[in-house]
Amino acid sequence: MTINTHLILVSAQAVPNITPALDDSFKPKQIVMLVSSDMDLRADWLESVYKKRGIKCSRHYIQDAWDIEHIRDRVLDLITQYDEGSLALNATGGTKPMSIAAYEVFRDLHRPVFYVHPEQDRVIWLYPSEQAGQDLADRIKLPEFFQAYGATITDQGDKLGVPAAYRELTEEIINRIAYYSKALGSINYLAQLATGCLSVELNAQQMGDRFLADLIALFSANNLVRLEKNKLIFADEAARFYVNGGWFEQHVYGLCLNIKKEAGIQDIGRSVQVDRQHQNKPVRNELDVTFLKDNRLYIIECKTKRYKANDQAQGADTLYKLDTLKDLLGGLQAKAMLISFAKLGEYDKQRAGDLNISLCCYQQLPKLTEHLVRWIK
Repeated sequence: MTINTHLILVSAQAVPNITPALDDSFKPKQIVMLVSSDMDLRADWLESVYKKRGIKCSRHYIQDAWDIEHIRDRVLDLITQYDEGSLALNATGGTKPMSIAAYEVFRDLHRPVFYVHPEQDRVIWLYPSEQAGQDLADRIKLPEFFQAYGATITDQGDKLGVPAAYRELTEEIINRIAYYSKALGSINYLAQLATGCLSVELNAQQMGDRFLADLIALFSANNLVRLEKNKLIFADEAARFYVNGGWFEQHVYGLCLNIKKEAGIQDIGRSVQVDRQHQNKPVRNELDVTFLKDNRLYIIECKTKRYKANDQAQGADTLYKLDTLKDLLGGLQAKAMLISFAKLGEYDKQRAGDLNISLCCYQQLPKLTEHLVRWIK
């Protein structure tokens, strides 16, 4: 059996239609897309990925993605154009009627059908069922992955490791989280006020805060800030950003880099700026840390913000944003985690559970690596 063409069923779930085509041992020469009119844009996104890999594309349209008889007739029209064994059906995508109708036609004519297991990232043969399945290679990188969901990476932070001096700085803060917790809220506020001017005056209360003084001393020792009388001066905009929570994002990114090989992470990025179109208008999102593992997208949001006491909806916006982004940019199999320097209230913990978003907060942070490994595996 020499399969050189895949028939895919275009739907909102892009990953199962991409990964088989990017595995060199399974890659076809051509892909035919079974497309309904409402999925034309998603077909464009998929085609842009295929063509970069040298795979030819064509489209076979259906009028109604829910009419089994109509879909069966359209698939039958298509299948007769190919020699026996040269065309295989990827039955993973599409509506249920699309998948059922296409499978029935292929099975009745004894043509090959496979399915991509969403959890195992593995090809399973539905027909002939005795054919052995295979694991798919983790070939896809972040730019192609986002492209398949209609998004483009327009900017991202460097992919270098974390400098030793900064590792010592962040480890000091993380390991003494209760000591620095309140002071971090203060310095975040000051860094925010310094946007554009790189300096801000401390009031009498802030000048007398020994916890804040110790935190400023930490950042000062790394030439990020300096204190002249009552004026806090940032070295540059990058330093201001770092003090204003960038250090926490870098810390999380560094830990992910440390476990990259062990966990089998195939691509990783930090401060990833992603642009996509929504109702013909550009929408920009920034992902603090994001990576791919087994062709599945993981998104991490890093927060140093201190939430107000007794605010039942304190983290709601962040959690809902994460839930939306993981669906839009990664489909059903994407996973998200909120890593917060501050405590979260019970309402937010419950909300995160309802949205299937993992959490690592406050005094859990010294064991963040263990949380990440458990979450990934």
